[in-house]
Amino acid sequence: MTVDRGGGVEAKRLKLVAKWATVISILSICLILSMSLSSMVGPMPMGVEKVLGIMLRQVPVLGGLLDRCWTPQEEVVVVQLRLPRALSAALVGMALSAAGVVFQGVFRNPMADPYVLGVASGAGFGASLAIVLGLGLPSLGLIYAVPVMASMGSLLTMALVYLIARAGGGLPILRLLLAGIAVSSFFSSMTSLMLAVAGEELHAAFSWLFGGFPAVRWELVYVAAPVILACLILIYAYARDLNVMLLGEEQAKQLGVEVEDVKRRLMVSASIVTAAAVSVSGIIGFVGLIVPHMMRLLVGPDHRILIPSSALAGATLLTLCDVAARTMLRPVVLPTGVVTSMLGAPFFTYLLARSERLRRGEAA
Repeated sequence: MTVDRGGGVEAKRLKLVAKWATVISILSICLILSMSLSSMVGPMPMGVEKVLGIMLRQVPVLGGLLDRCWTPQEEVVVVQLRLPRALSAALVGMALSAAGVVFQGVFRNPMADPYVLGVASGAGFGASLAIVLGLGLPSLGLIYAVPVMASMGSLLTMALVYLIARAGGGLPILRLLLAGIAVSSFFSSMTSLMLAVAGEELHAAFSWLFGGFPAVRWELVYVAAPVILACLILIYAYARDLNVMLLGEEQAKQLGVEVEDVKRRLMVSASIVTAAAVSVSGIIGFVGLIVPHMMRLLVGPDHRILIPSSALAGATLLTLCDVAARTMLRPVVLPTGVVTSMLGAPFFTYLLARSERLRRGEAA
């Protein structure tokens, strides 16, 4: 009697693909709904039919087929203010969540997040420098100088961390972490120095450091979106290598993975996507920490599904957090980073308690 093992394996594979497709479809629908909600709420509330109609009218083919049931003012509010804010929140959520997956996988540490190498500190220093000194770009002004300086600070931090970590050859995880702590501490102290001499610009600097999307324009979305999407595609290309590296670096090398090259490319990509996100939104915490854990519980540790599901879930979560920031204390608009911290701190406490229970269970 023969056993059709091939048929059983194929059936399992098809079942797994169907599960992944279902998860991605549900998360995509949730993202669309959250972005629609983000475009509906505000000082000028609008119904879903108006918001969807305005969005569809921007599509060249469909625009001429729709009857206008909204005012020109409502169209301006949605297209020029709310839609770029919703898109930027989604892009930043995608970037931070995917970067969190990468750093947790490379470091094999569930507490790692996109800021573990000090990118946020460098961005904070660059942004506060632009705000305090009143730097402006020709014909653009301060609003675009801040993200440019934040990006430059992030990239400078990343370069310093890698140079310090590679001083002894290779790219060991412990040396990377220590270099990240040292460089992050330096730029944090420099940011504190800039805040101490900020004067009238102190409020603007704090608002940026808390994280949010009050001044997002289409121009920022056009610049950040290609960088974020390109880095996400590159990160996903190494999903299988990340799966193998979970077994340990030695076993990964034996299985043919160029561990050092993969680590370098993944961390550079994750750092760049984090820098692009921070340049748009400021420093928004906990998204890159909690979303990968949530998705890991839902879809498992396979990075082929963990990366895209985390990106979609992070986009949805941050979009909803931005909606909450605009509506919780209306007419006061809270920084979006405050809302994510309110959600993330209890979850981080839960992770600590859970890891301690697991440690005690293994010891027993």
